[in-house]
Formats: sequence, C-alpha cells, structure tokens
Amino acid sequence: IKMKQLTGKERLLKAIYLQEPDVVPHFEFLIHQKVRDAILPGASFDDFVDYMDLDGVAVFDKVNWRYETLEAEKKIMRDQWGAIVRFTSEDLGIALEPAIKSPSDFDSYVPPDPELPWRYERIEQVVKRFKGKRAIVAHVTDVFDVSKESLLGDIEYFKGMIRNPAMIDQANGIVLDYHLKYIKNCLDIGAEMILVTGDWAMTQGPMASPELTKRFMVPPLRKISDYCHSRGVPCLKHSDGNIWPIFDLFTEAGIDAIHPIDPEASMDIGEAKAKYGQKVCLMGNIDCGPLLCWGSEQDVQEEVKNCINKAGVGGGLVCMSSNTIHSAVKPNNYVAMVEAIREYGKYPLHLN
Repeated sequence: IKMKQLTGKERLLKAIYLQEPDVVPHFEFLIHQKVRDAILPGASFDDFVDYMDLDGVAVFDKVNWRYETLEAEKKIMRDQWGAIVRFTSEDLGIALEPAIKSPSDFDSYVPPDPELPWRYERIEQVVKRFKGKRAIVAHVTDVFDVSKESLLGDIEYFKGMIRNPAMIDQANGIVLDYHLKYIKNCLDIGAEMILVTGDWAMTQGPMASPELTKRFMVPPLRKISDYCHSRGVPCLKHSDGNIWPIFDLFTEAGIDAIHPIDPEASMDIGEAKAKYGQKVCLMGNIDCGPLLCWGSEQDVQEEVKNCINKAGVGGGLVCMSSNTIHSAVKPNNYVAMVEAIREYGKYPLHLN
C-alpha cells in the first residue's frame, strides 16, 4: 500500500491547512494489536505503520502513562493522576474512582511530574524512525476529560460547574499546567502536531450547555492551541457525539482540525463541510461501529467514497475511522478502508 509523492507529514499538513494534497491523508490514533496481528502477524507497531504507509504516527499519552497495580486479576490500577481505573480488552482504562474526594484534598494533592525522562522514550523512538517521512503526532487527553474522570469524577465535576466554579478552575489548572509542559517537551523532541482527545458530547448532544462549555472547557483548549500555534504546529481535537450545538466553540478555541464528525450521532460530514469547511479541517468519519465491525468490504469502500465525495473537495479532509481501530474491527475491513482512501482520494477528485 505504498505511495511516492508527498511525505506523510506534507500530505497531512496540506489537508489540515485546508489545501489539496496529492491524495486524501490517513492515519489512526490507536490501532489495536489484535487487528494489527491479523494483518501483519508478529510485526511491531512501527513496522505496521510502514507496511500500511500511514501518513502520521500518534503517540497516545494514556498508553504511555505508568499505572500502579491494585488488583491484578481484575485489571484494576491507579493512574498517574491518582484515579482508580479498570482495564478491559481495549487499550484505554475506565475510571472507577477519582483522586480528589473533597475540595480539601487539593491541599495535599501532588500532580504527576511532566519532566520525568521516561515519559518521552516512545516519542523519541518515533522521531528517530519516522521524522521527515511521517507526521509525528503527540497526544494529550483533554483537560476537561482528565479533570472530570481522574481528578473529580463526573458527578462532582458537573455539579461543581454550577456550585463551585473555583474548584473546577483549580482542577483544570492543575491538568493544563502539566499538559503545557508535556507538550513543550514533546515539541522540543520533534513532535510536529498536537492531538487533544476527550469527548465534549454524547450521541444526543453536548455534555454541558454551550454556556458552561464556553466557561470551563474552551479556555484550556484555547491555551493549548495558542501554544501550539506559537510553536508553529497545528492543534487537532477529537470529540465524539453530536457537537452541532457547540461546533462554533471548537473553532473559537482555535483548533485546526476536528475529529470525527460522529456518524453514530447522526452527524453528516457533508453538512459539516458546507458549514465549517472554510474554518477547520475535518477528520473522520468512517464508522468504527457497525460498518467496520460487521459490514462487508464493499460497504466500507462505498462509505469511504461517500466521505471523500462529501468532504474532500478543496482539501481539508483526513479520512480515518470515527474513533479508533479497536479490537472488534474486522482486519480486512480496515485494509479495505485504507485501500479505498488511496484509490478514491487522489486529487483532482473524480466525484460521482
């Protein structure tokens, strides 16, 4: 699945900055080992990236956090923020209990240290292998997501938005301070774009009102995007769910690209292109649920073609899954998806 024209970095940057590359770019935030092994048995992740000729390589922060094991048989661990999480078959854990139980806990709370050298071993490997060929994408979990899940817990965070705004600001500030230092270090090492993931919405709509979203969630993201731009790199944002009521707030936060225009939330990427395609690059939105898990290869190819037809004109599209390539994705469907992007995504597009 090889191409010889632009480099992966050049291809992605053209799309992110709303220009037409040679072909619609593709990469994934995470690709589960089960899927990788079925396609290229026994290969390392980096060898798989080369085999699939992906345009970017993401270094996901949560995957590289260090966890303290609490109950090995139940896969229950403590994350770097002090929250208790449980792991299942997927790469990312599920929060069970937050680190901070009451406002007084802030007095003794010690956040993780972003300066520890081991945090950057993986991104150093990626830079050494792929710099100049593929985009090096460093990842942080959204300030809202970490504050809500690891520090305060969902219920206390949402209650605090109304009853104790200062507590929310304090929690957000702790996470933002860590993130900005971590991002600086990643960029100093050689990262070329920053990805921020964390959902602001569910299938039915945003988790908080537009007013609360603007008050508590936009400012930390704006500070991250501003720092990225001060360093000359783009800031990419992921949020599942129906984000129509808050789409303008993402653009106000200064992000350069938004993922995934969630098909499971009935978001149409053609509508997003028409409304926001002159402001922000669209990333997505091949359904990683029923389509990639249970659909046929022909179904996948048709959906890729549909996505490119709707959102690829003029550039500004990175075609990828609607979340990640998780363990339930049919390996052949992922291969069909990548092949279809390369076949139907060549510029100038020949639209149906």
